Amino acid sequence: MKEFSATLQQLDPTALTAIRIALILAAAWIVAALLRHLIRVFRSRVTLRLADAEASKRAETLSQVFRYIANVALLLIVGMLILSEVGVSVAPILGAAGVVGIAIGFGAQSLVKDYFTGFFILLENQIRQGDVVQIADKSGLVEEVTLRFVRLRDYEGSVHFIPNSLISTVTNMSRSFAHAVIDVRIGYGDDVDTAFGIMRTVAAGLRADPAFAPNIIGDLEIAGVESLAESAVMLRARLKVMPLEQWSVRREYLRRLKHAFGEAGIEIPYPRLTVRGMAEVKSEAREK
Repeated sequence: MKEFSATLQQLDPTALTAIRIALILAAAWIVAALLRHLIRVFRSRVTLRLADAEASKRAETLSQVFRYIANVALLLIVGMLILSEVGVSVAPILGAAGVVGIAIGFGAQSLVKDYFTGFFILLENQIRQGDVVQIADKSGLVEEVTLRFVRLRDYEGSVHFIPNSLISTVTNMSRSFAHAVIDVRIGYGDDVDTAFGIMRTVAAGLRADPAFAPNIIGDLEIAGVESLAESAVMLRARLKVMPLEQWSVRREYLRRLKHAFGEAGIEIPYPRLTVRGMAEVKSEAREK
């Protein structure tokens, strides 16, 4: 040990500084790996203990935020230690940082607002990774939630990065349950009660299907006649379903209902366009 200390004392000061910086970086790498491991353990234990999918989503989101905060804090500490090793006094930098921080605060108010808004979004559990939401006129699957932004991927696959400061209203379609809303048009000559009976029969068949039964948690609720349009009677109903299943259930229900209405002779009105040539128009005019 004494020989090792003597060898270090004989080294050039620059070499000693380089060795100390290397040790700092190595220690930082070890600490970062340890933090990542601890966060993974936390996430896996929460997921195993909580059968609730909602709690598991929140654990996943919070683990990402903790990892982000830990990395930023570790980077700042390592940066100050390295500056101290190369002979740069940290105290004046910290003092100047306060003044610079105030100046930056005035010029980057939206950035500060991003972080404050993101903090409360996470604290209040408004958005979690895996949710389908509508925020800032964009809707899609939440792929990432940070203190700075929310990353959404829409149905077409486009990715939207939305700063948290732009989020004023959150419409979350992934909580507890959802409703598959069914709007159907029938002709004025068709019997409304008969149409309602067919709609109930189709819903019962869908609930009996093993492929859809786990996703439907309630019987069909018929609201009634929604409106009397110019060429059709508008009927409205809904099915209570599991979160994020409203679209697939609605599509399958409409597919089956279309076949059932066709077999029962119930018309689904649609706009018709009749195209006539000039010769036909002139012929009709002469006949008149």
